[in-house]
Amino acid sequence: MKVGFIAYANPTNVLNIAAKLLPWLWGLTASAFALGLLGAFTAPPDYQQGGMVRIMYIHVPAAWVAMLAYTLMAISAIGSLVWRHPLANAAQKAAGPLGAAFTLICLITGSLWGKPMWGTYWVWDARLTSMLILFLIYLGLIGLWQTIEDTSKAARAASIMTLVGFINIPIVKFSVDWWNTLHQPASVFRIEGSTIAGPMLWPLLVMSLAYTLLFVTLHVMAIRNEIMRRRAQRLAIMLASASESSGARMQSVQAVF
Repeated sequence: MKVGFIAYANPTNVLNIAAKLLPWLWGLTASAFALGLLGAFTAPPDYQQGGMVRIMYIHVPAAWVAMLAYTLMAISAIGSLVWRHPLANAAQKAAGPLGAAFTLICLITGSLWGKPMWGTYWVWDARLTSMLILFLIYLGLIGLWQTIEDTSKAARAASIMTLVGFINIPIVKFSVDWWNTLHQPASVFRIEGSTIAGPMLWPLLVMSLAYTLLFVTLHVMAIRNEIMRRRAQRLAIMLASASESSGARMQSVQAVF
């Protein structure tokens, strides 16, 4: 089983699997978005918020994927530190910009939603502040990957930073339960059951699925591009080394004659 897993984790096999998966992933993503958006536009308005509640179908899935992406990065960081597998740090690096993008969408839509509900675009609420911290952590990791040229050193530094920053994920998730905040408490996944009415709940779940499929699709593409980039980089180094060796031999021959 271990041998089979290693075989599938081989970069060449990953490229082949990605080529087969991507058309299906794009099709499933488009279908989920079409169904989710149809449900979002036909869902009844909220009795307090009216039609403004439809921002929920963009905001909540973005928040979910932002935390999902970082959790995936943390798992990849463990794989990078423990097994030093190149695919683990490629997956970790590829997820960073995507997680940052979904976090930014969450922050922007949350601000637009907060203005009519709270009377302001931003408050230093525990949920909003912890989400902003998550965005800054994403930016820090992206900058770290860009700053360190050596891939192995960059992977180790980014993995340590990712695992340290993971402490913010449960804070984001449970901040509305731990502190008295303006942000509404959990309303979808609750032991007592969801507090959202069925006609509004199912489009939200479908949109969450659509966002997740979009992230998976883009992540597979980003991993593929990272593998190809690293191969091109190694090839360029090999060609440069061969060129230098050839030049040194030519100088030696000229010196003899």
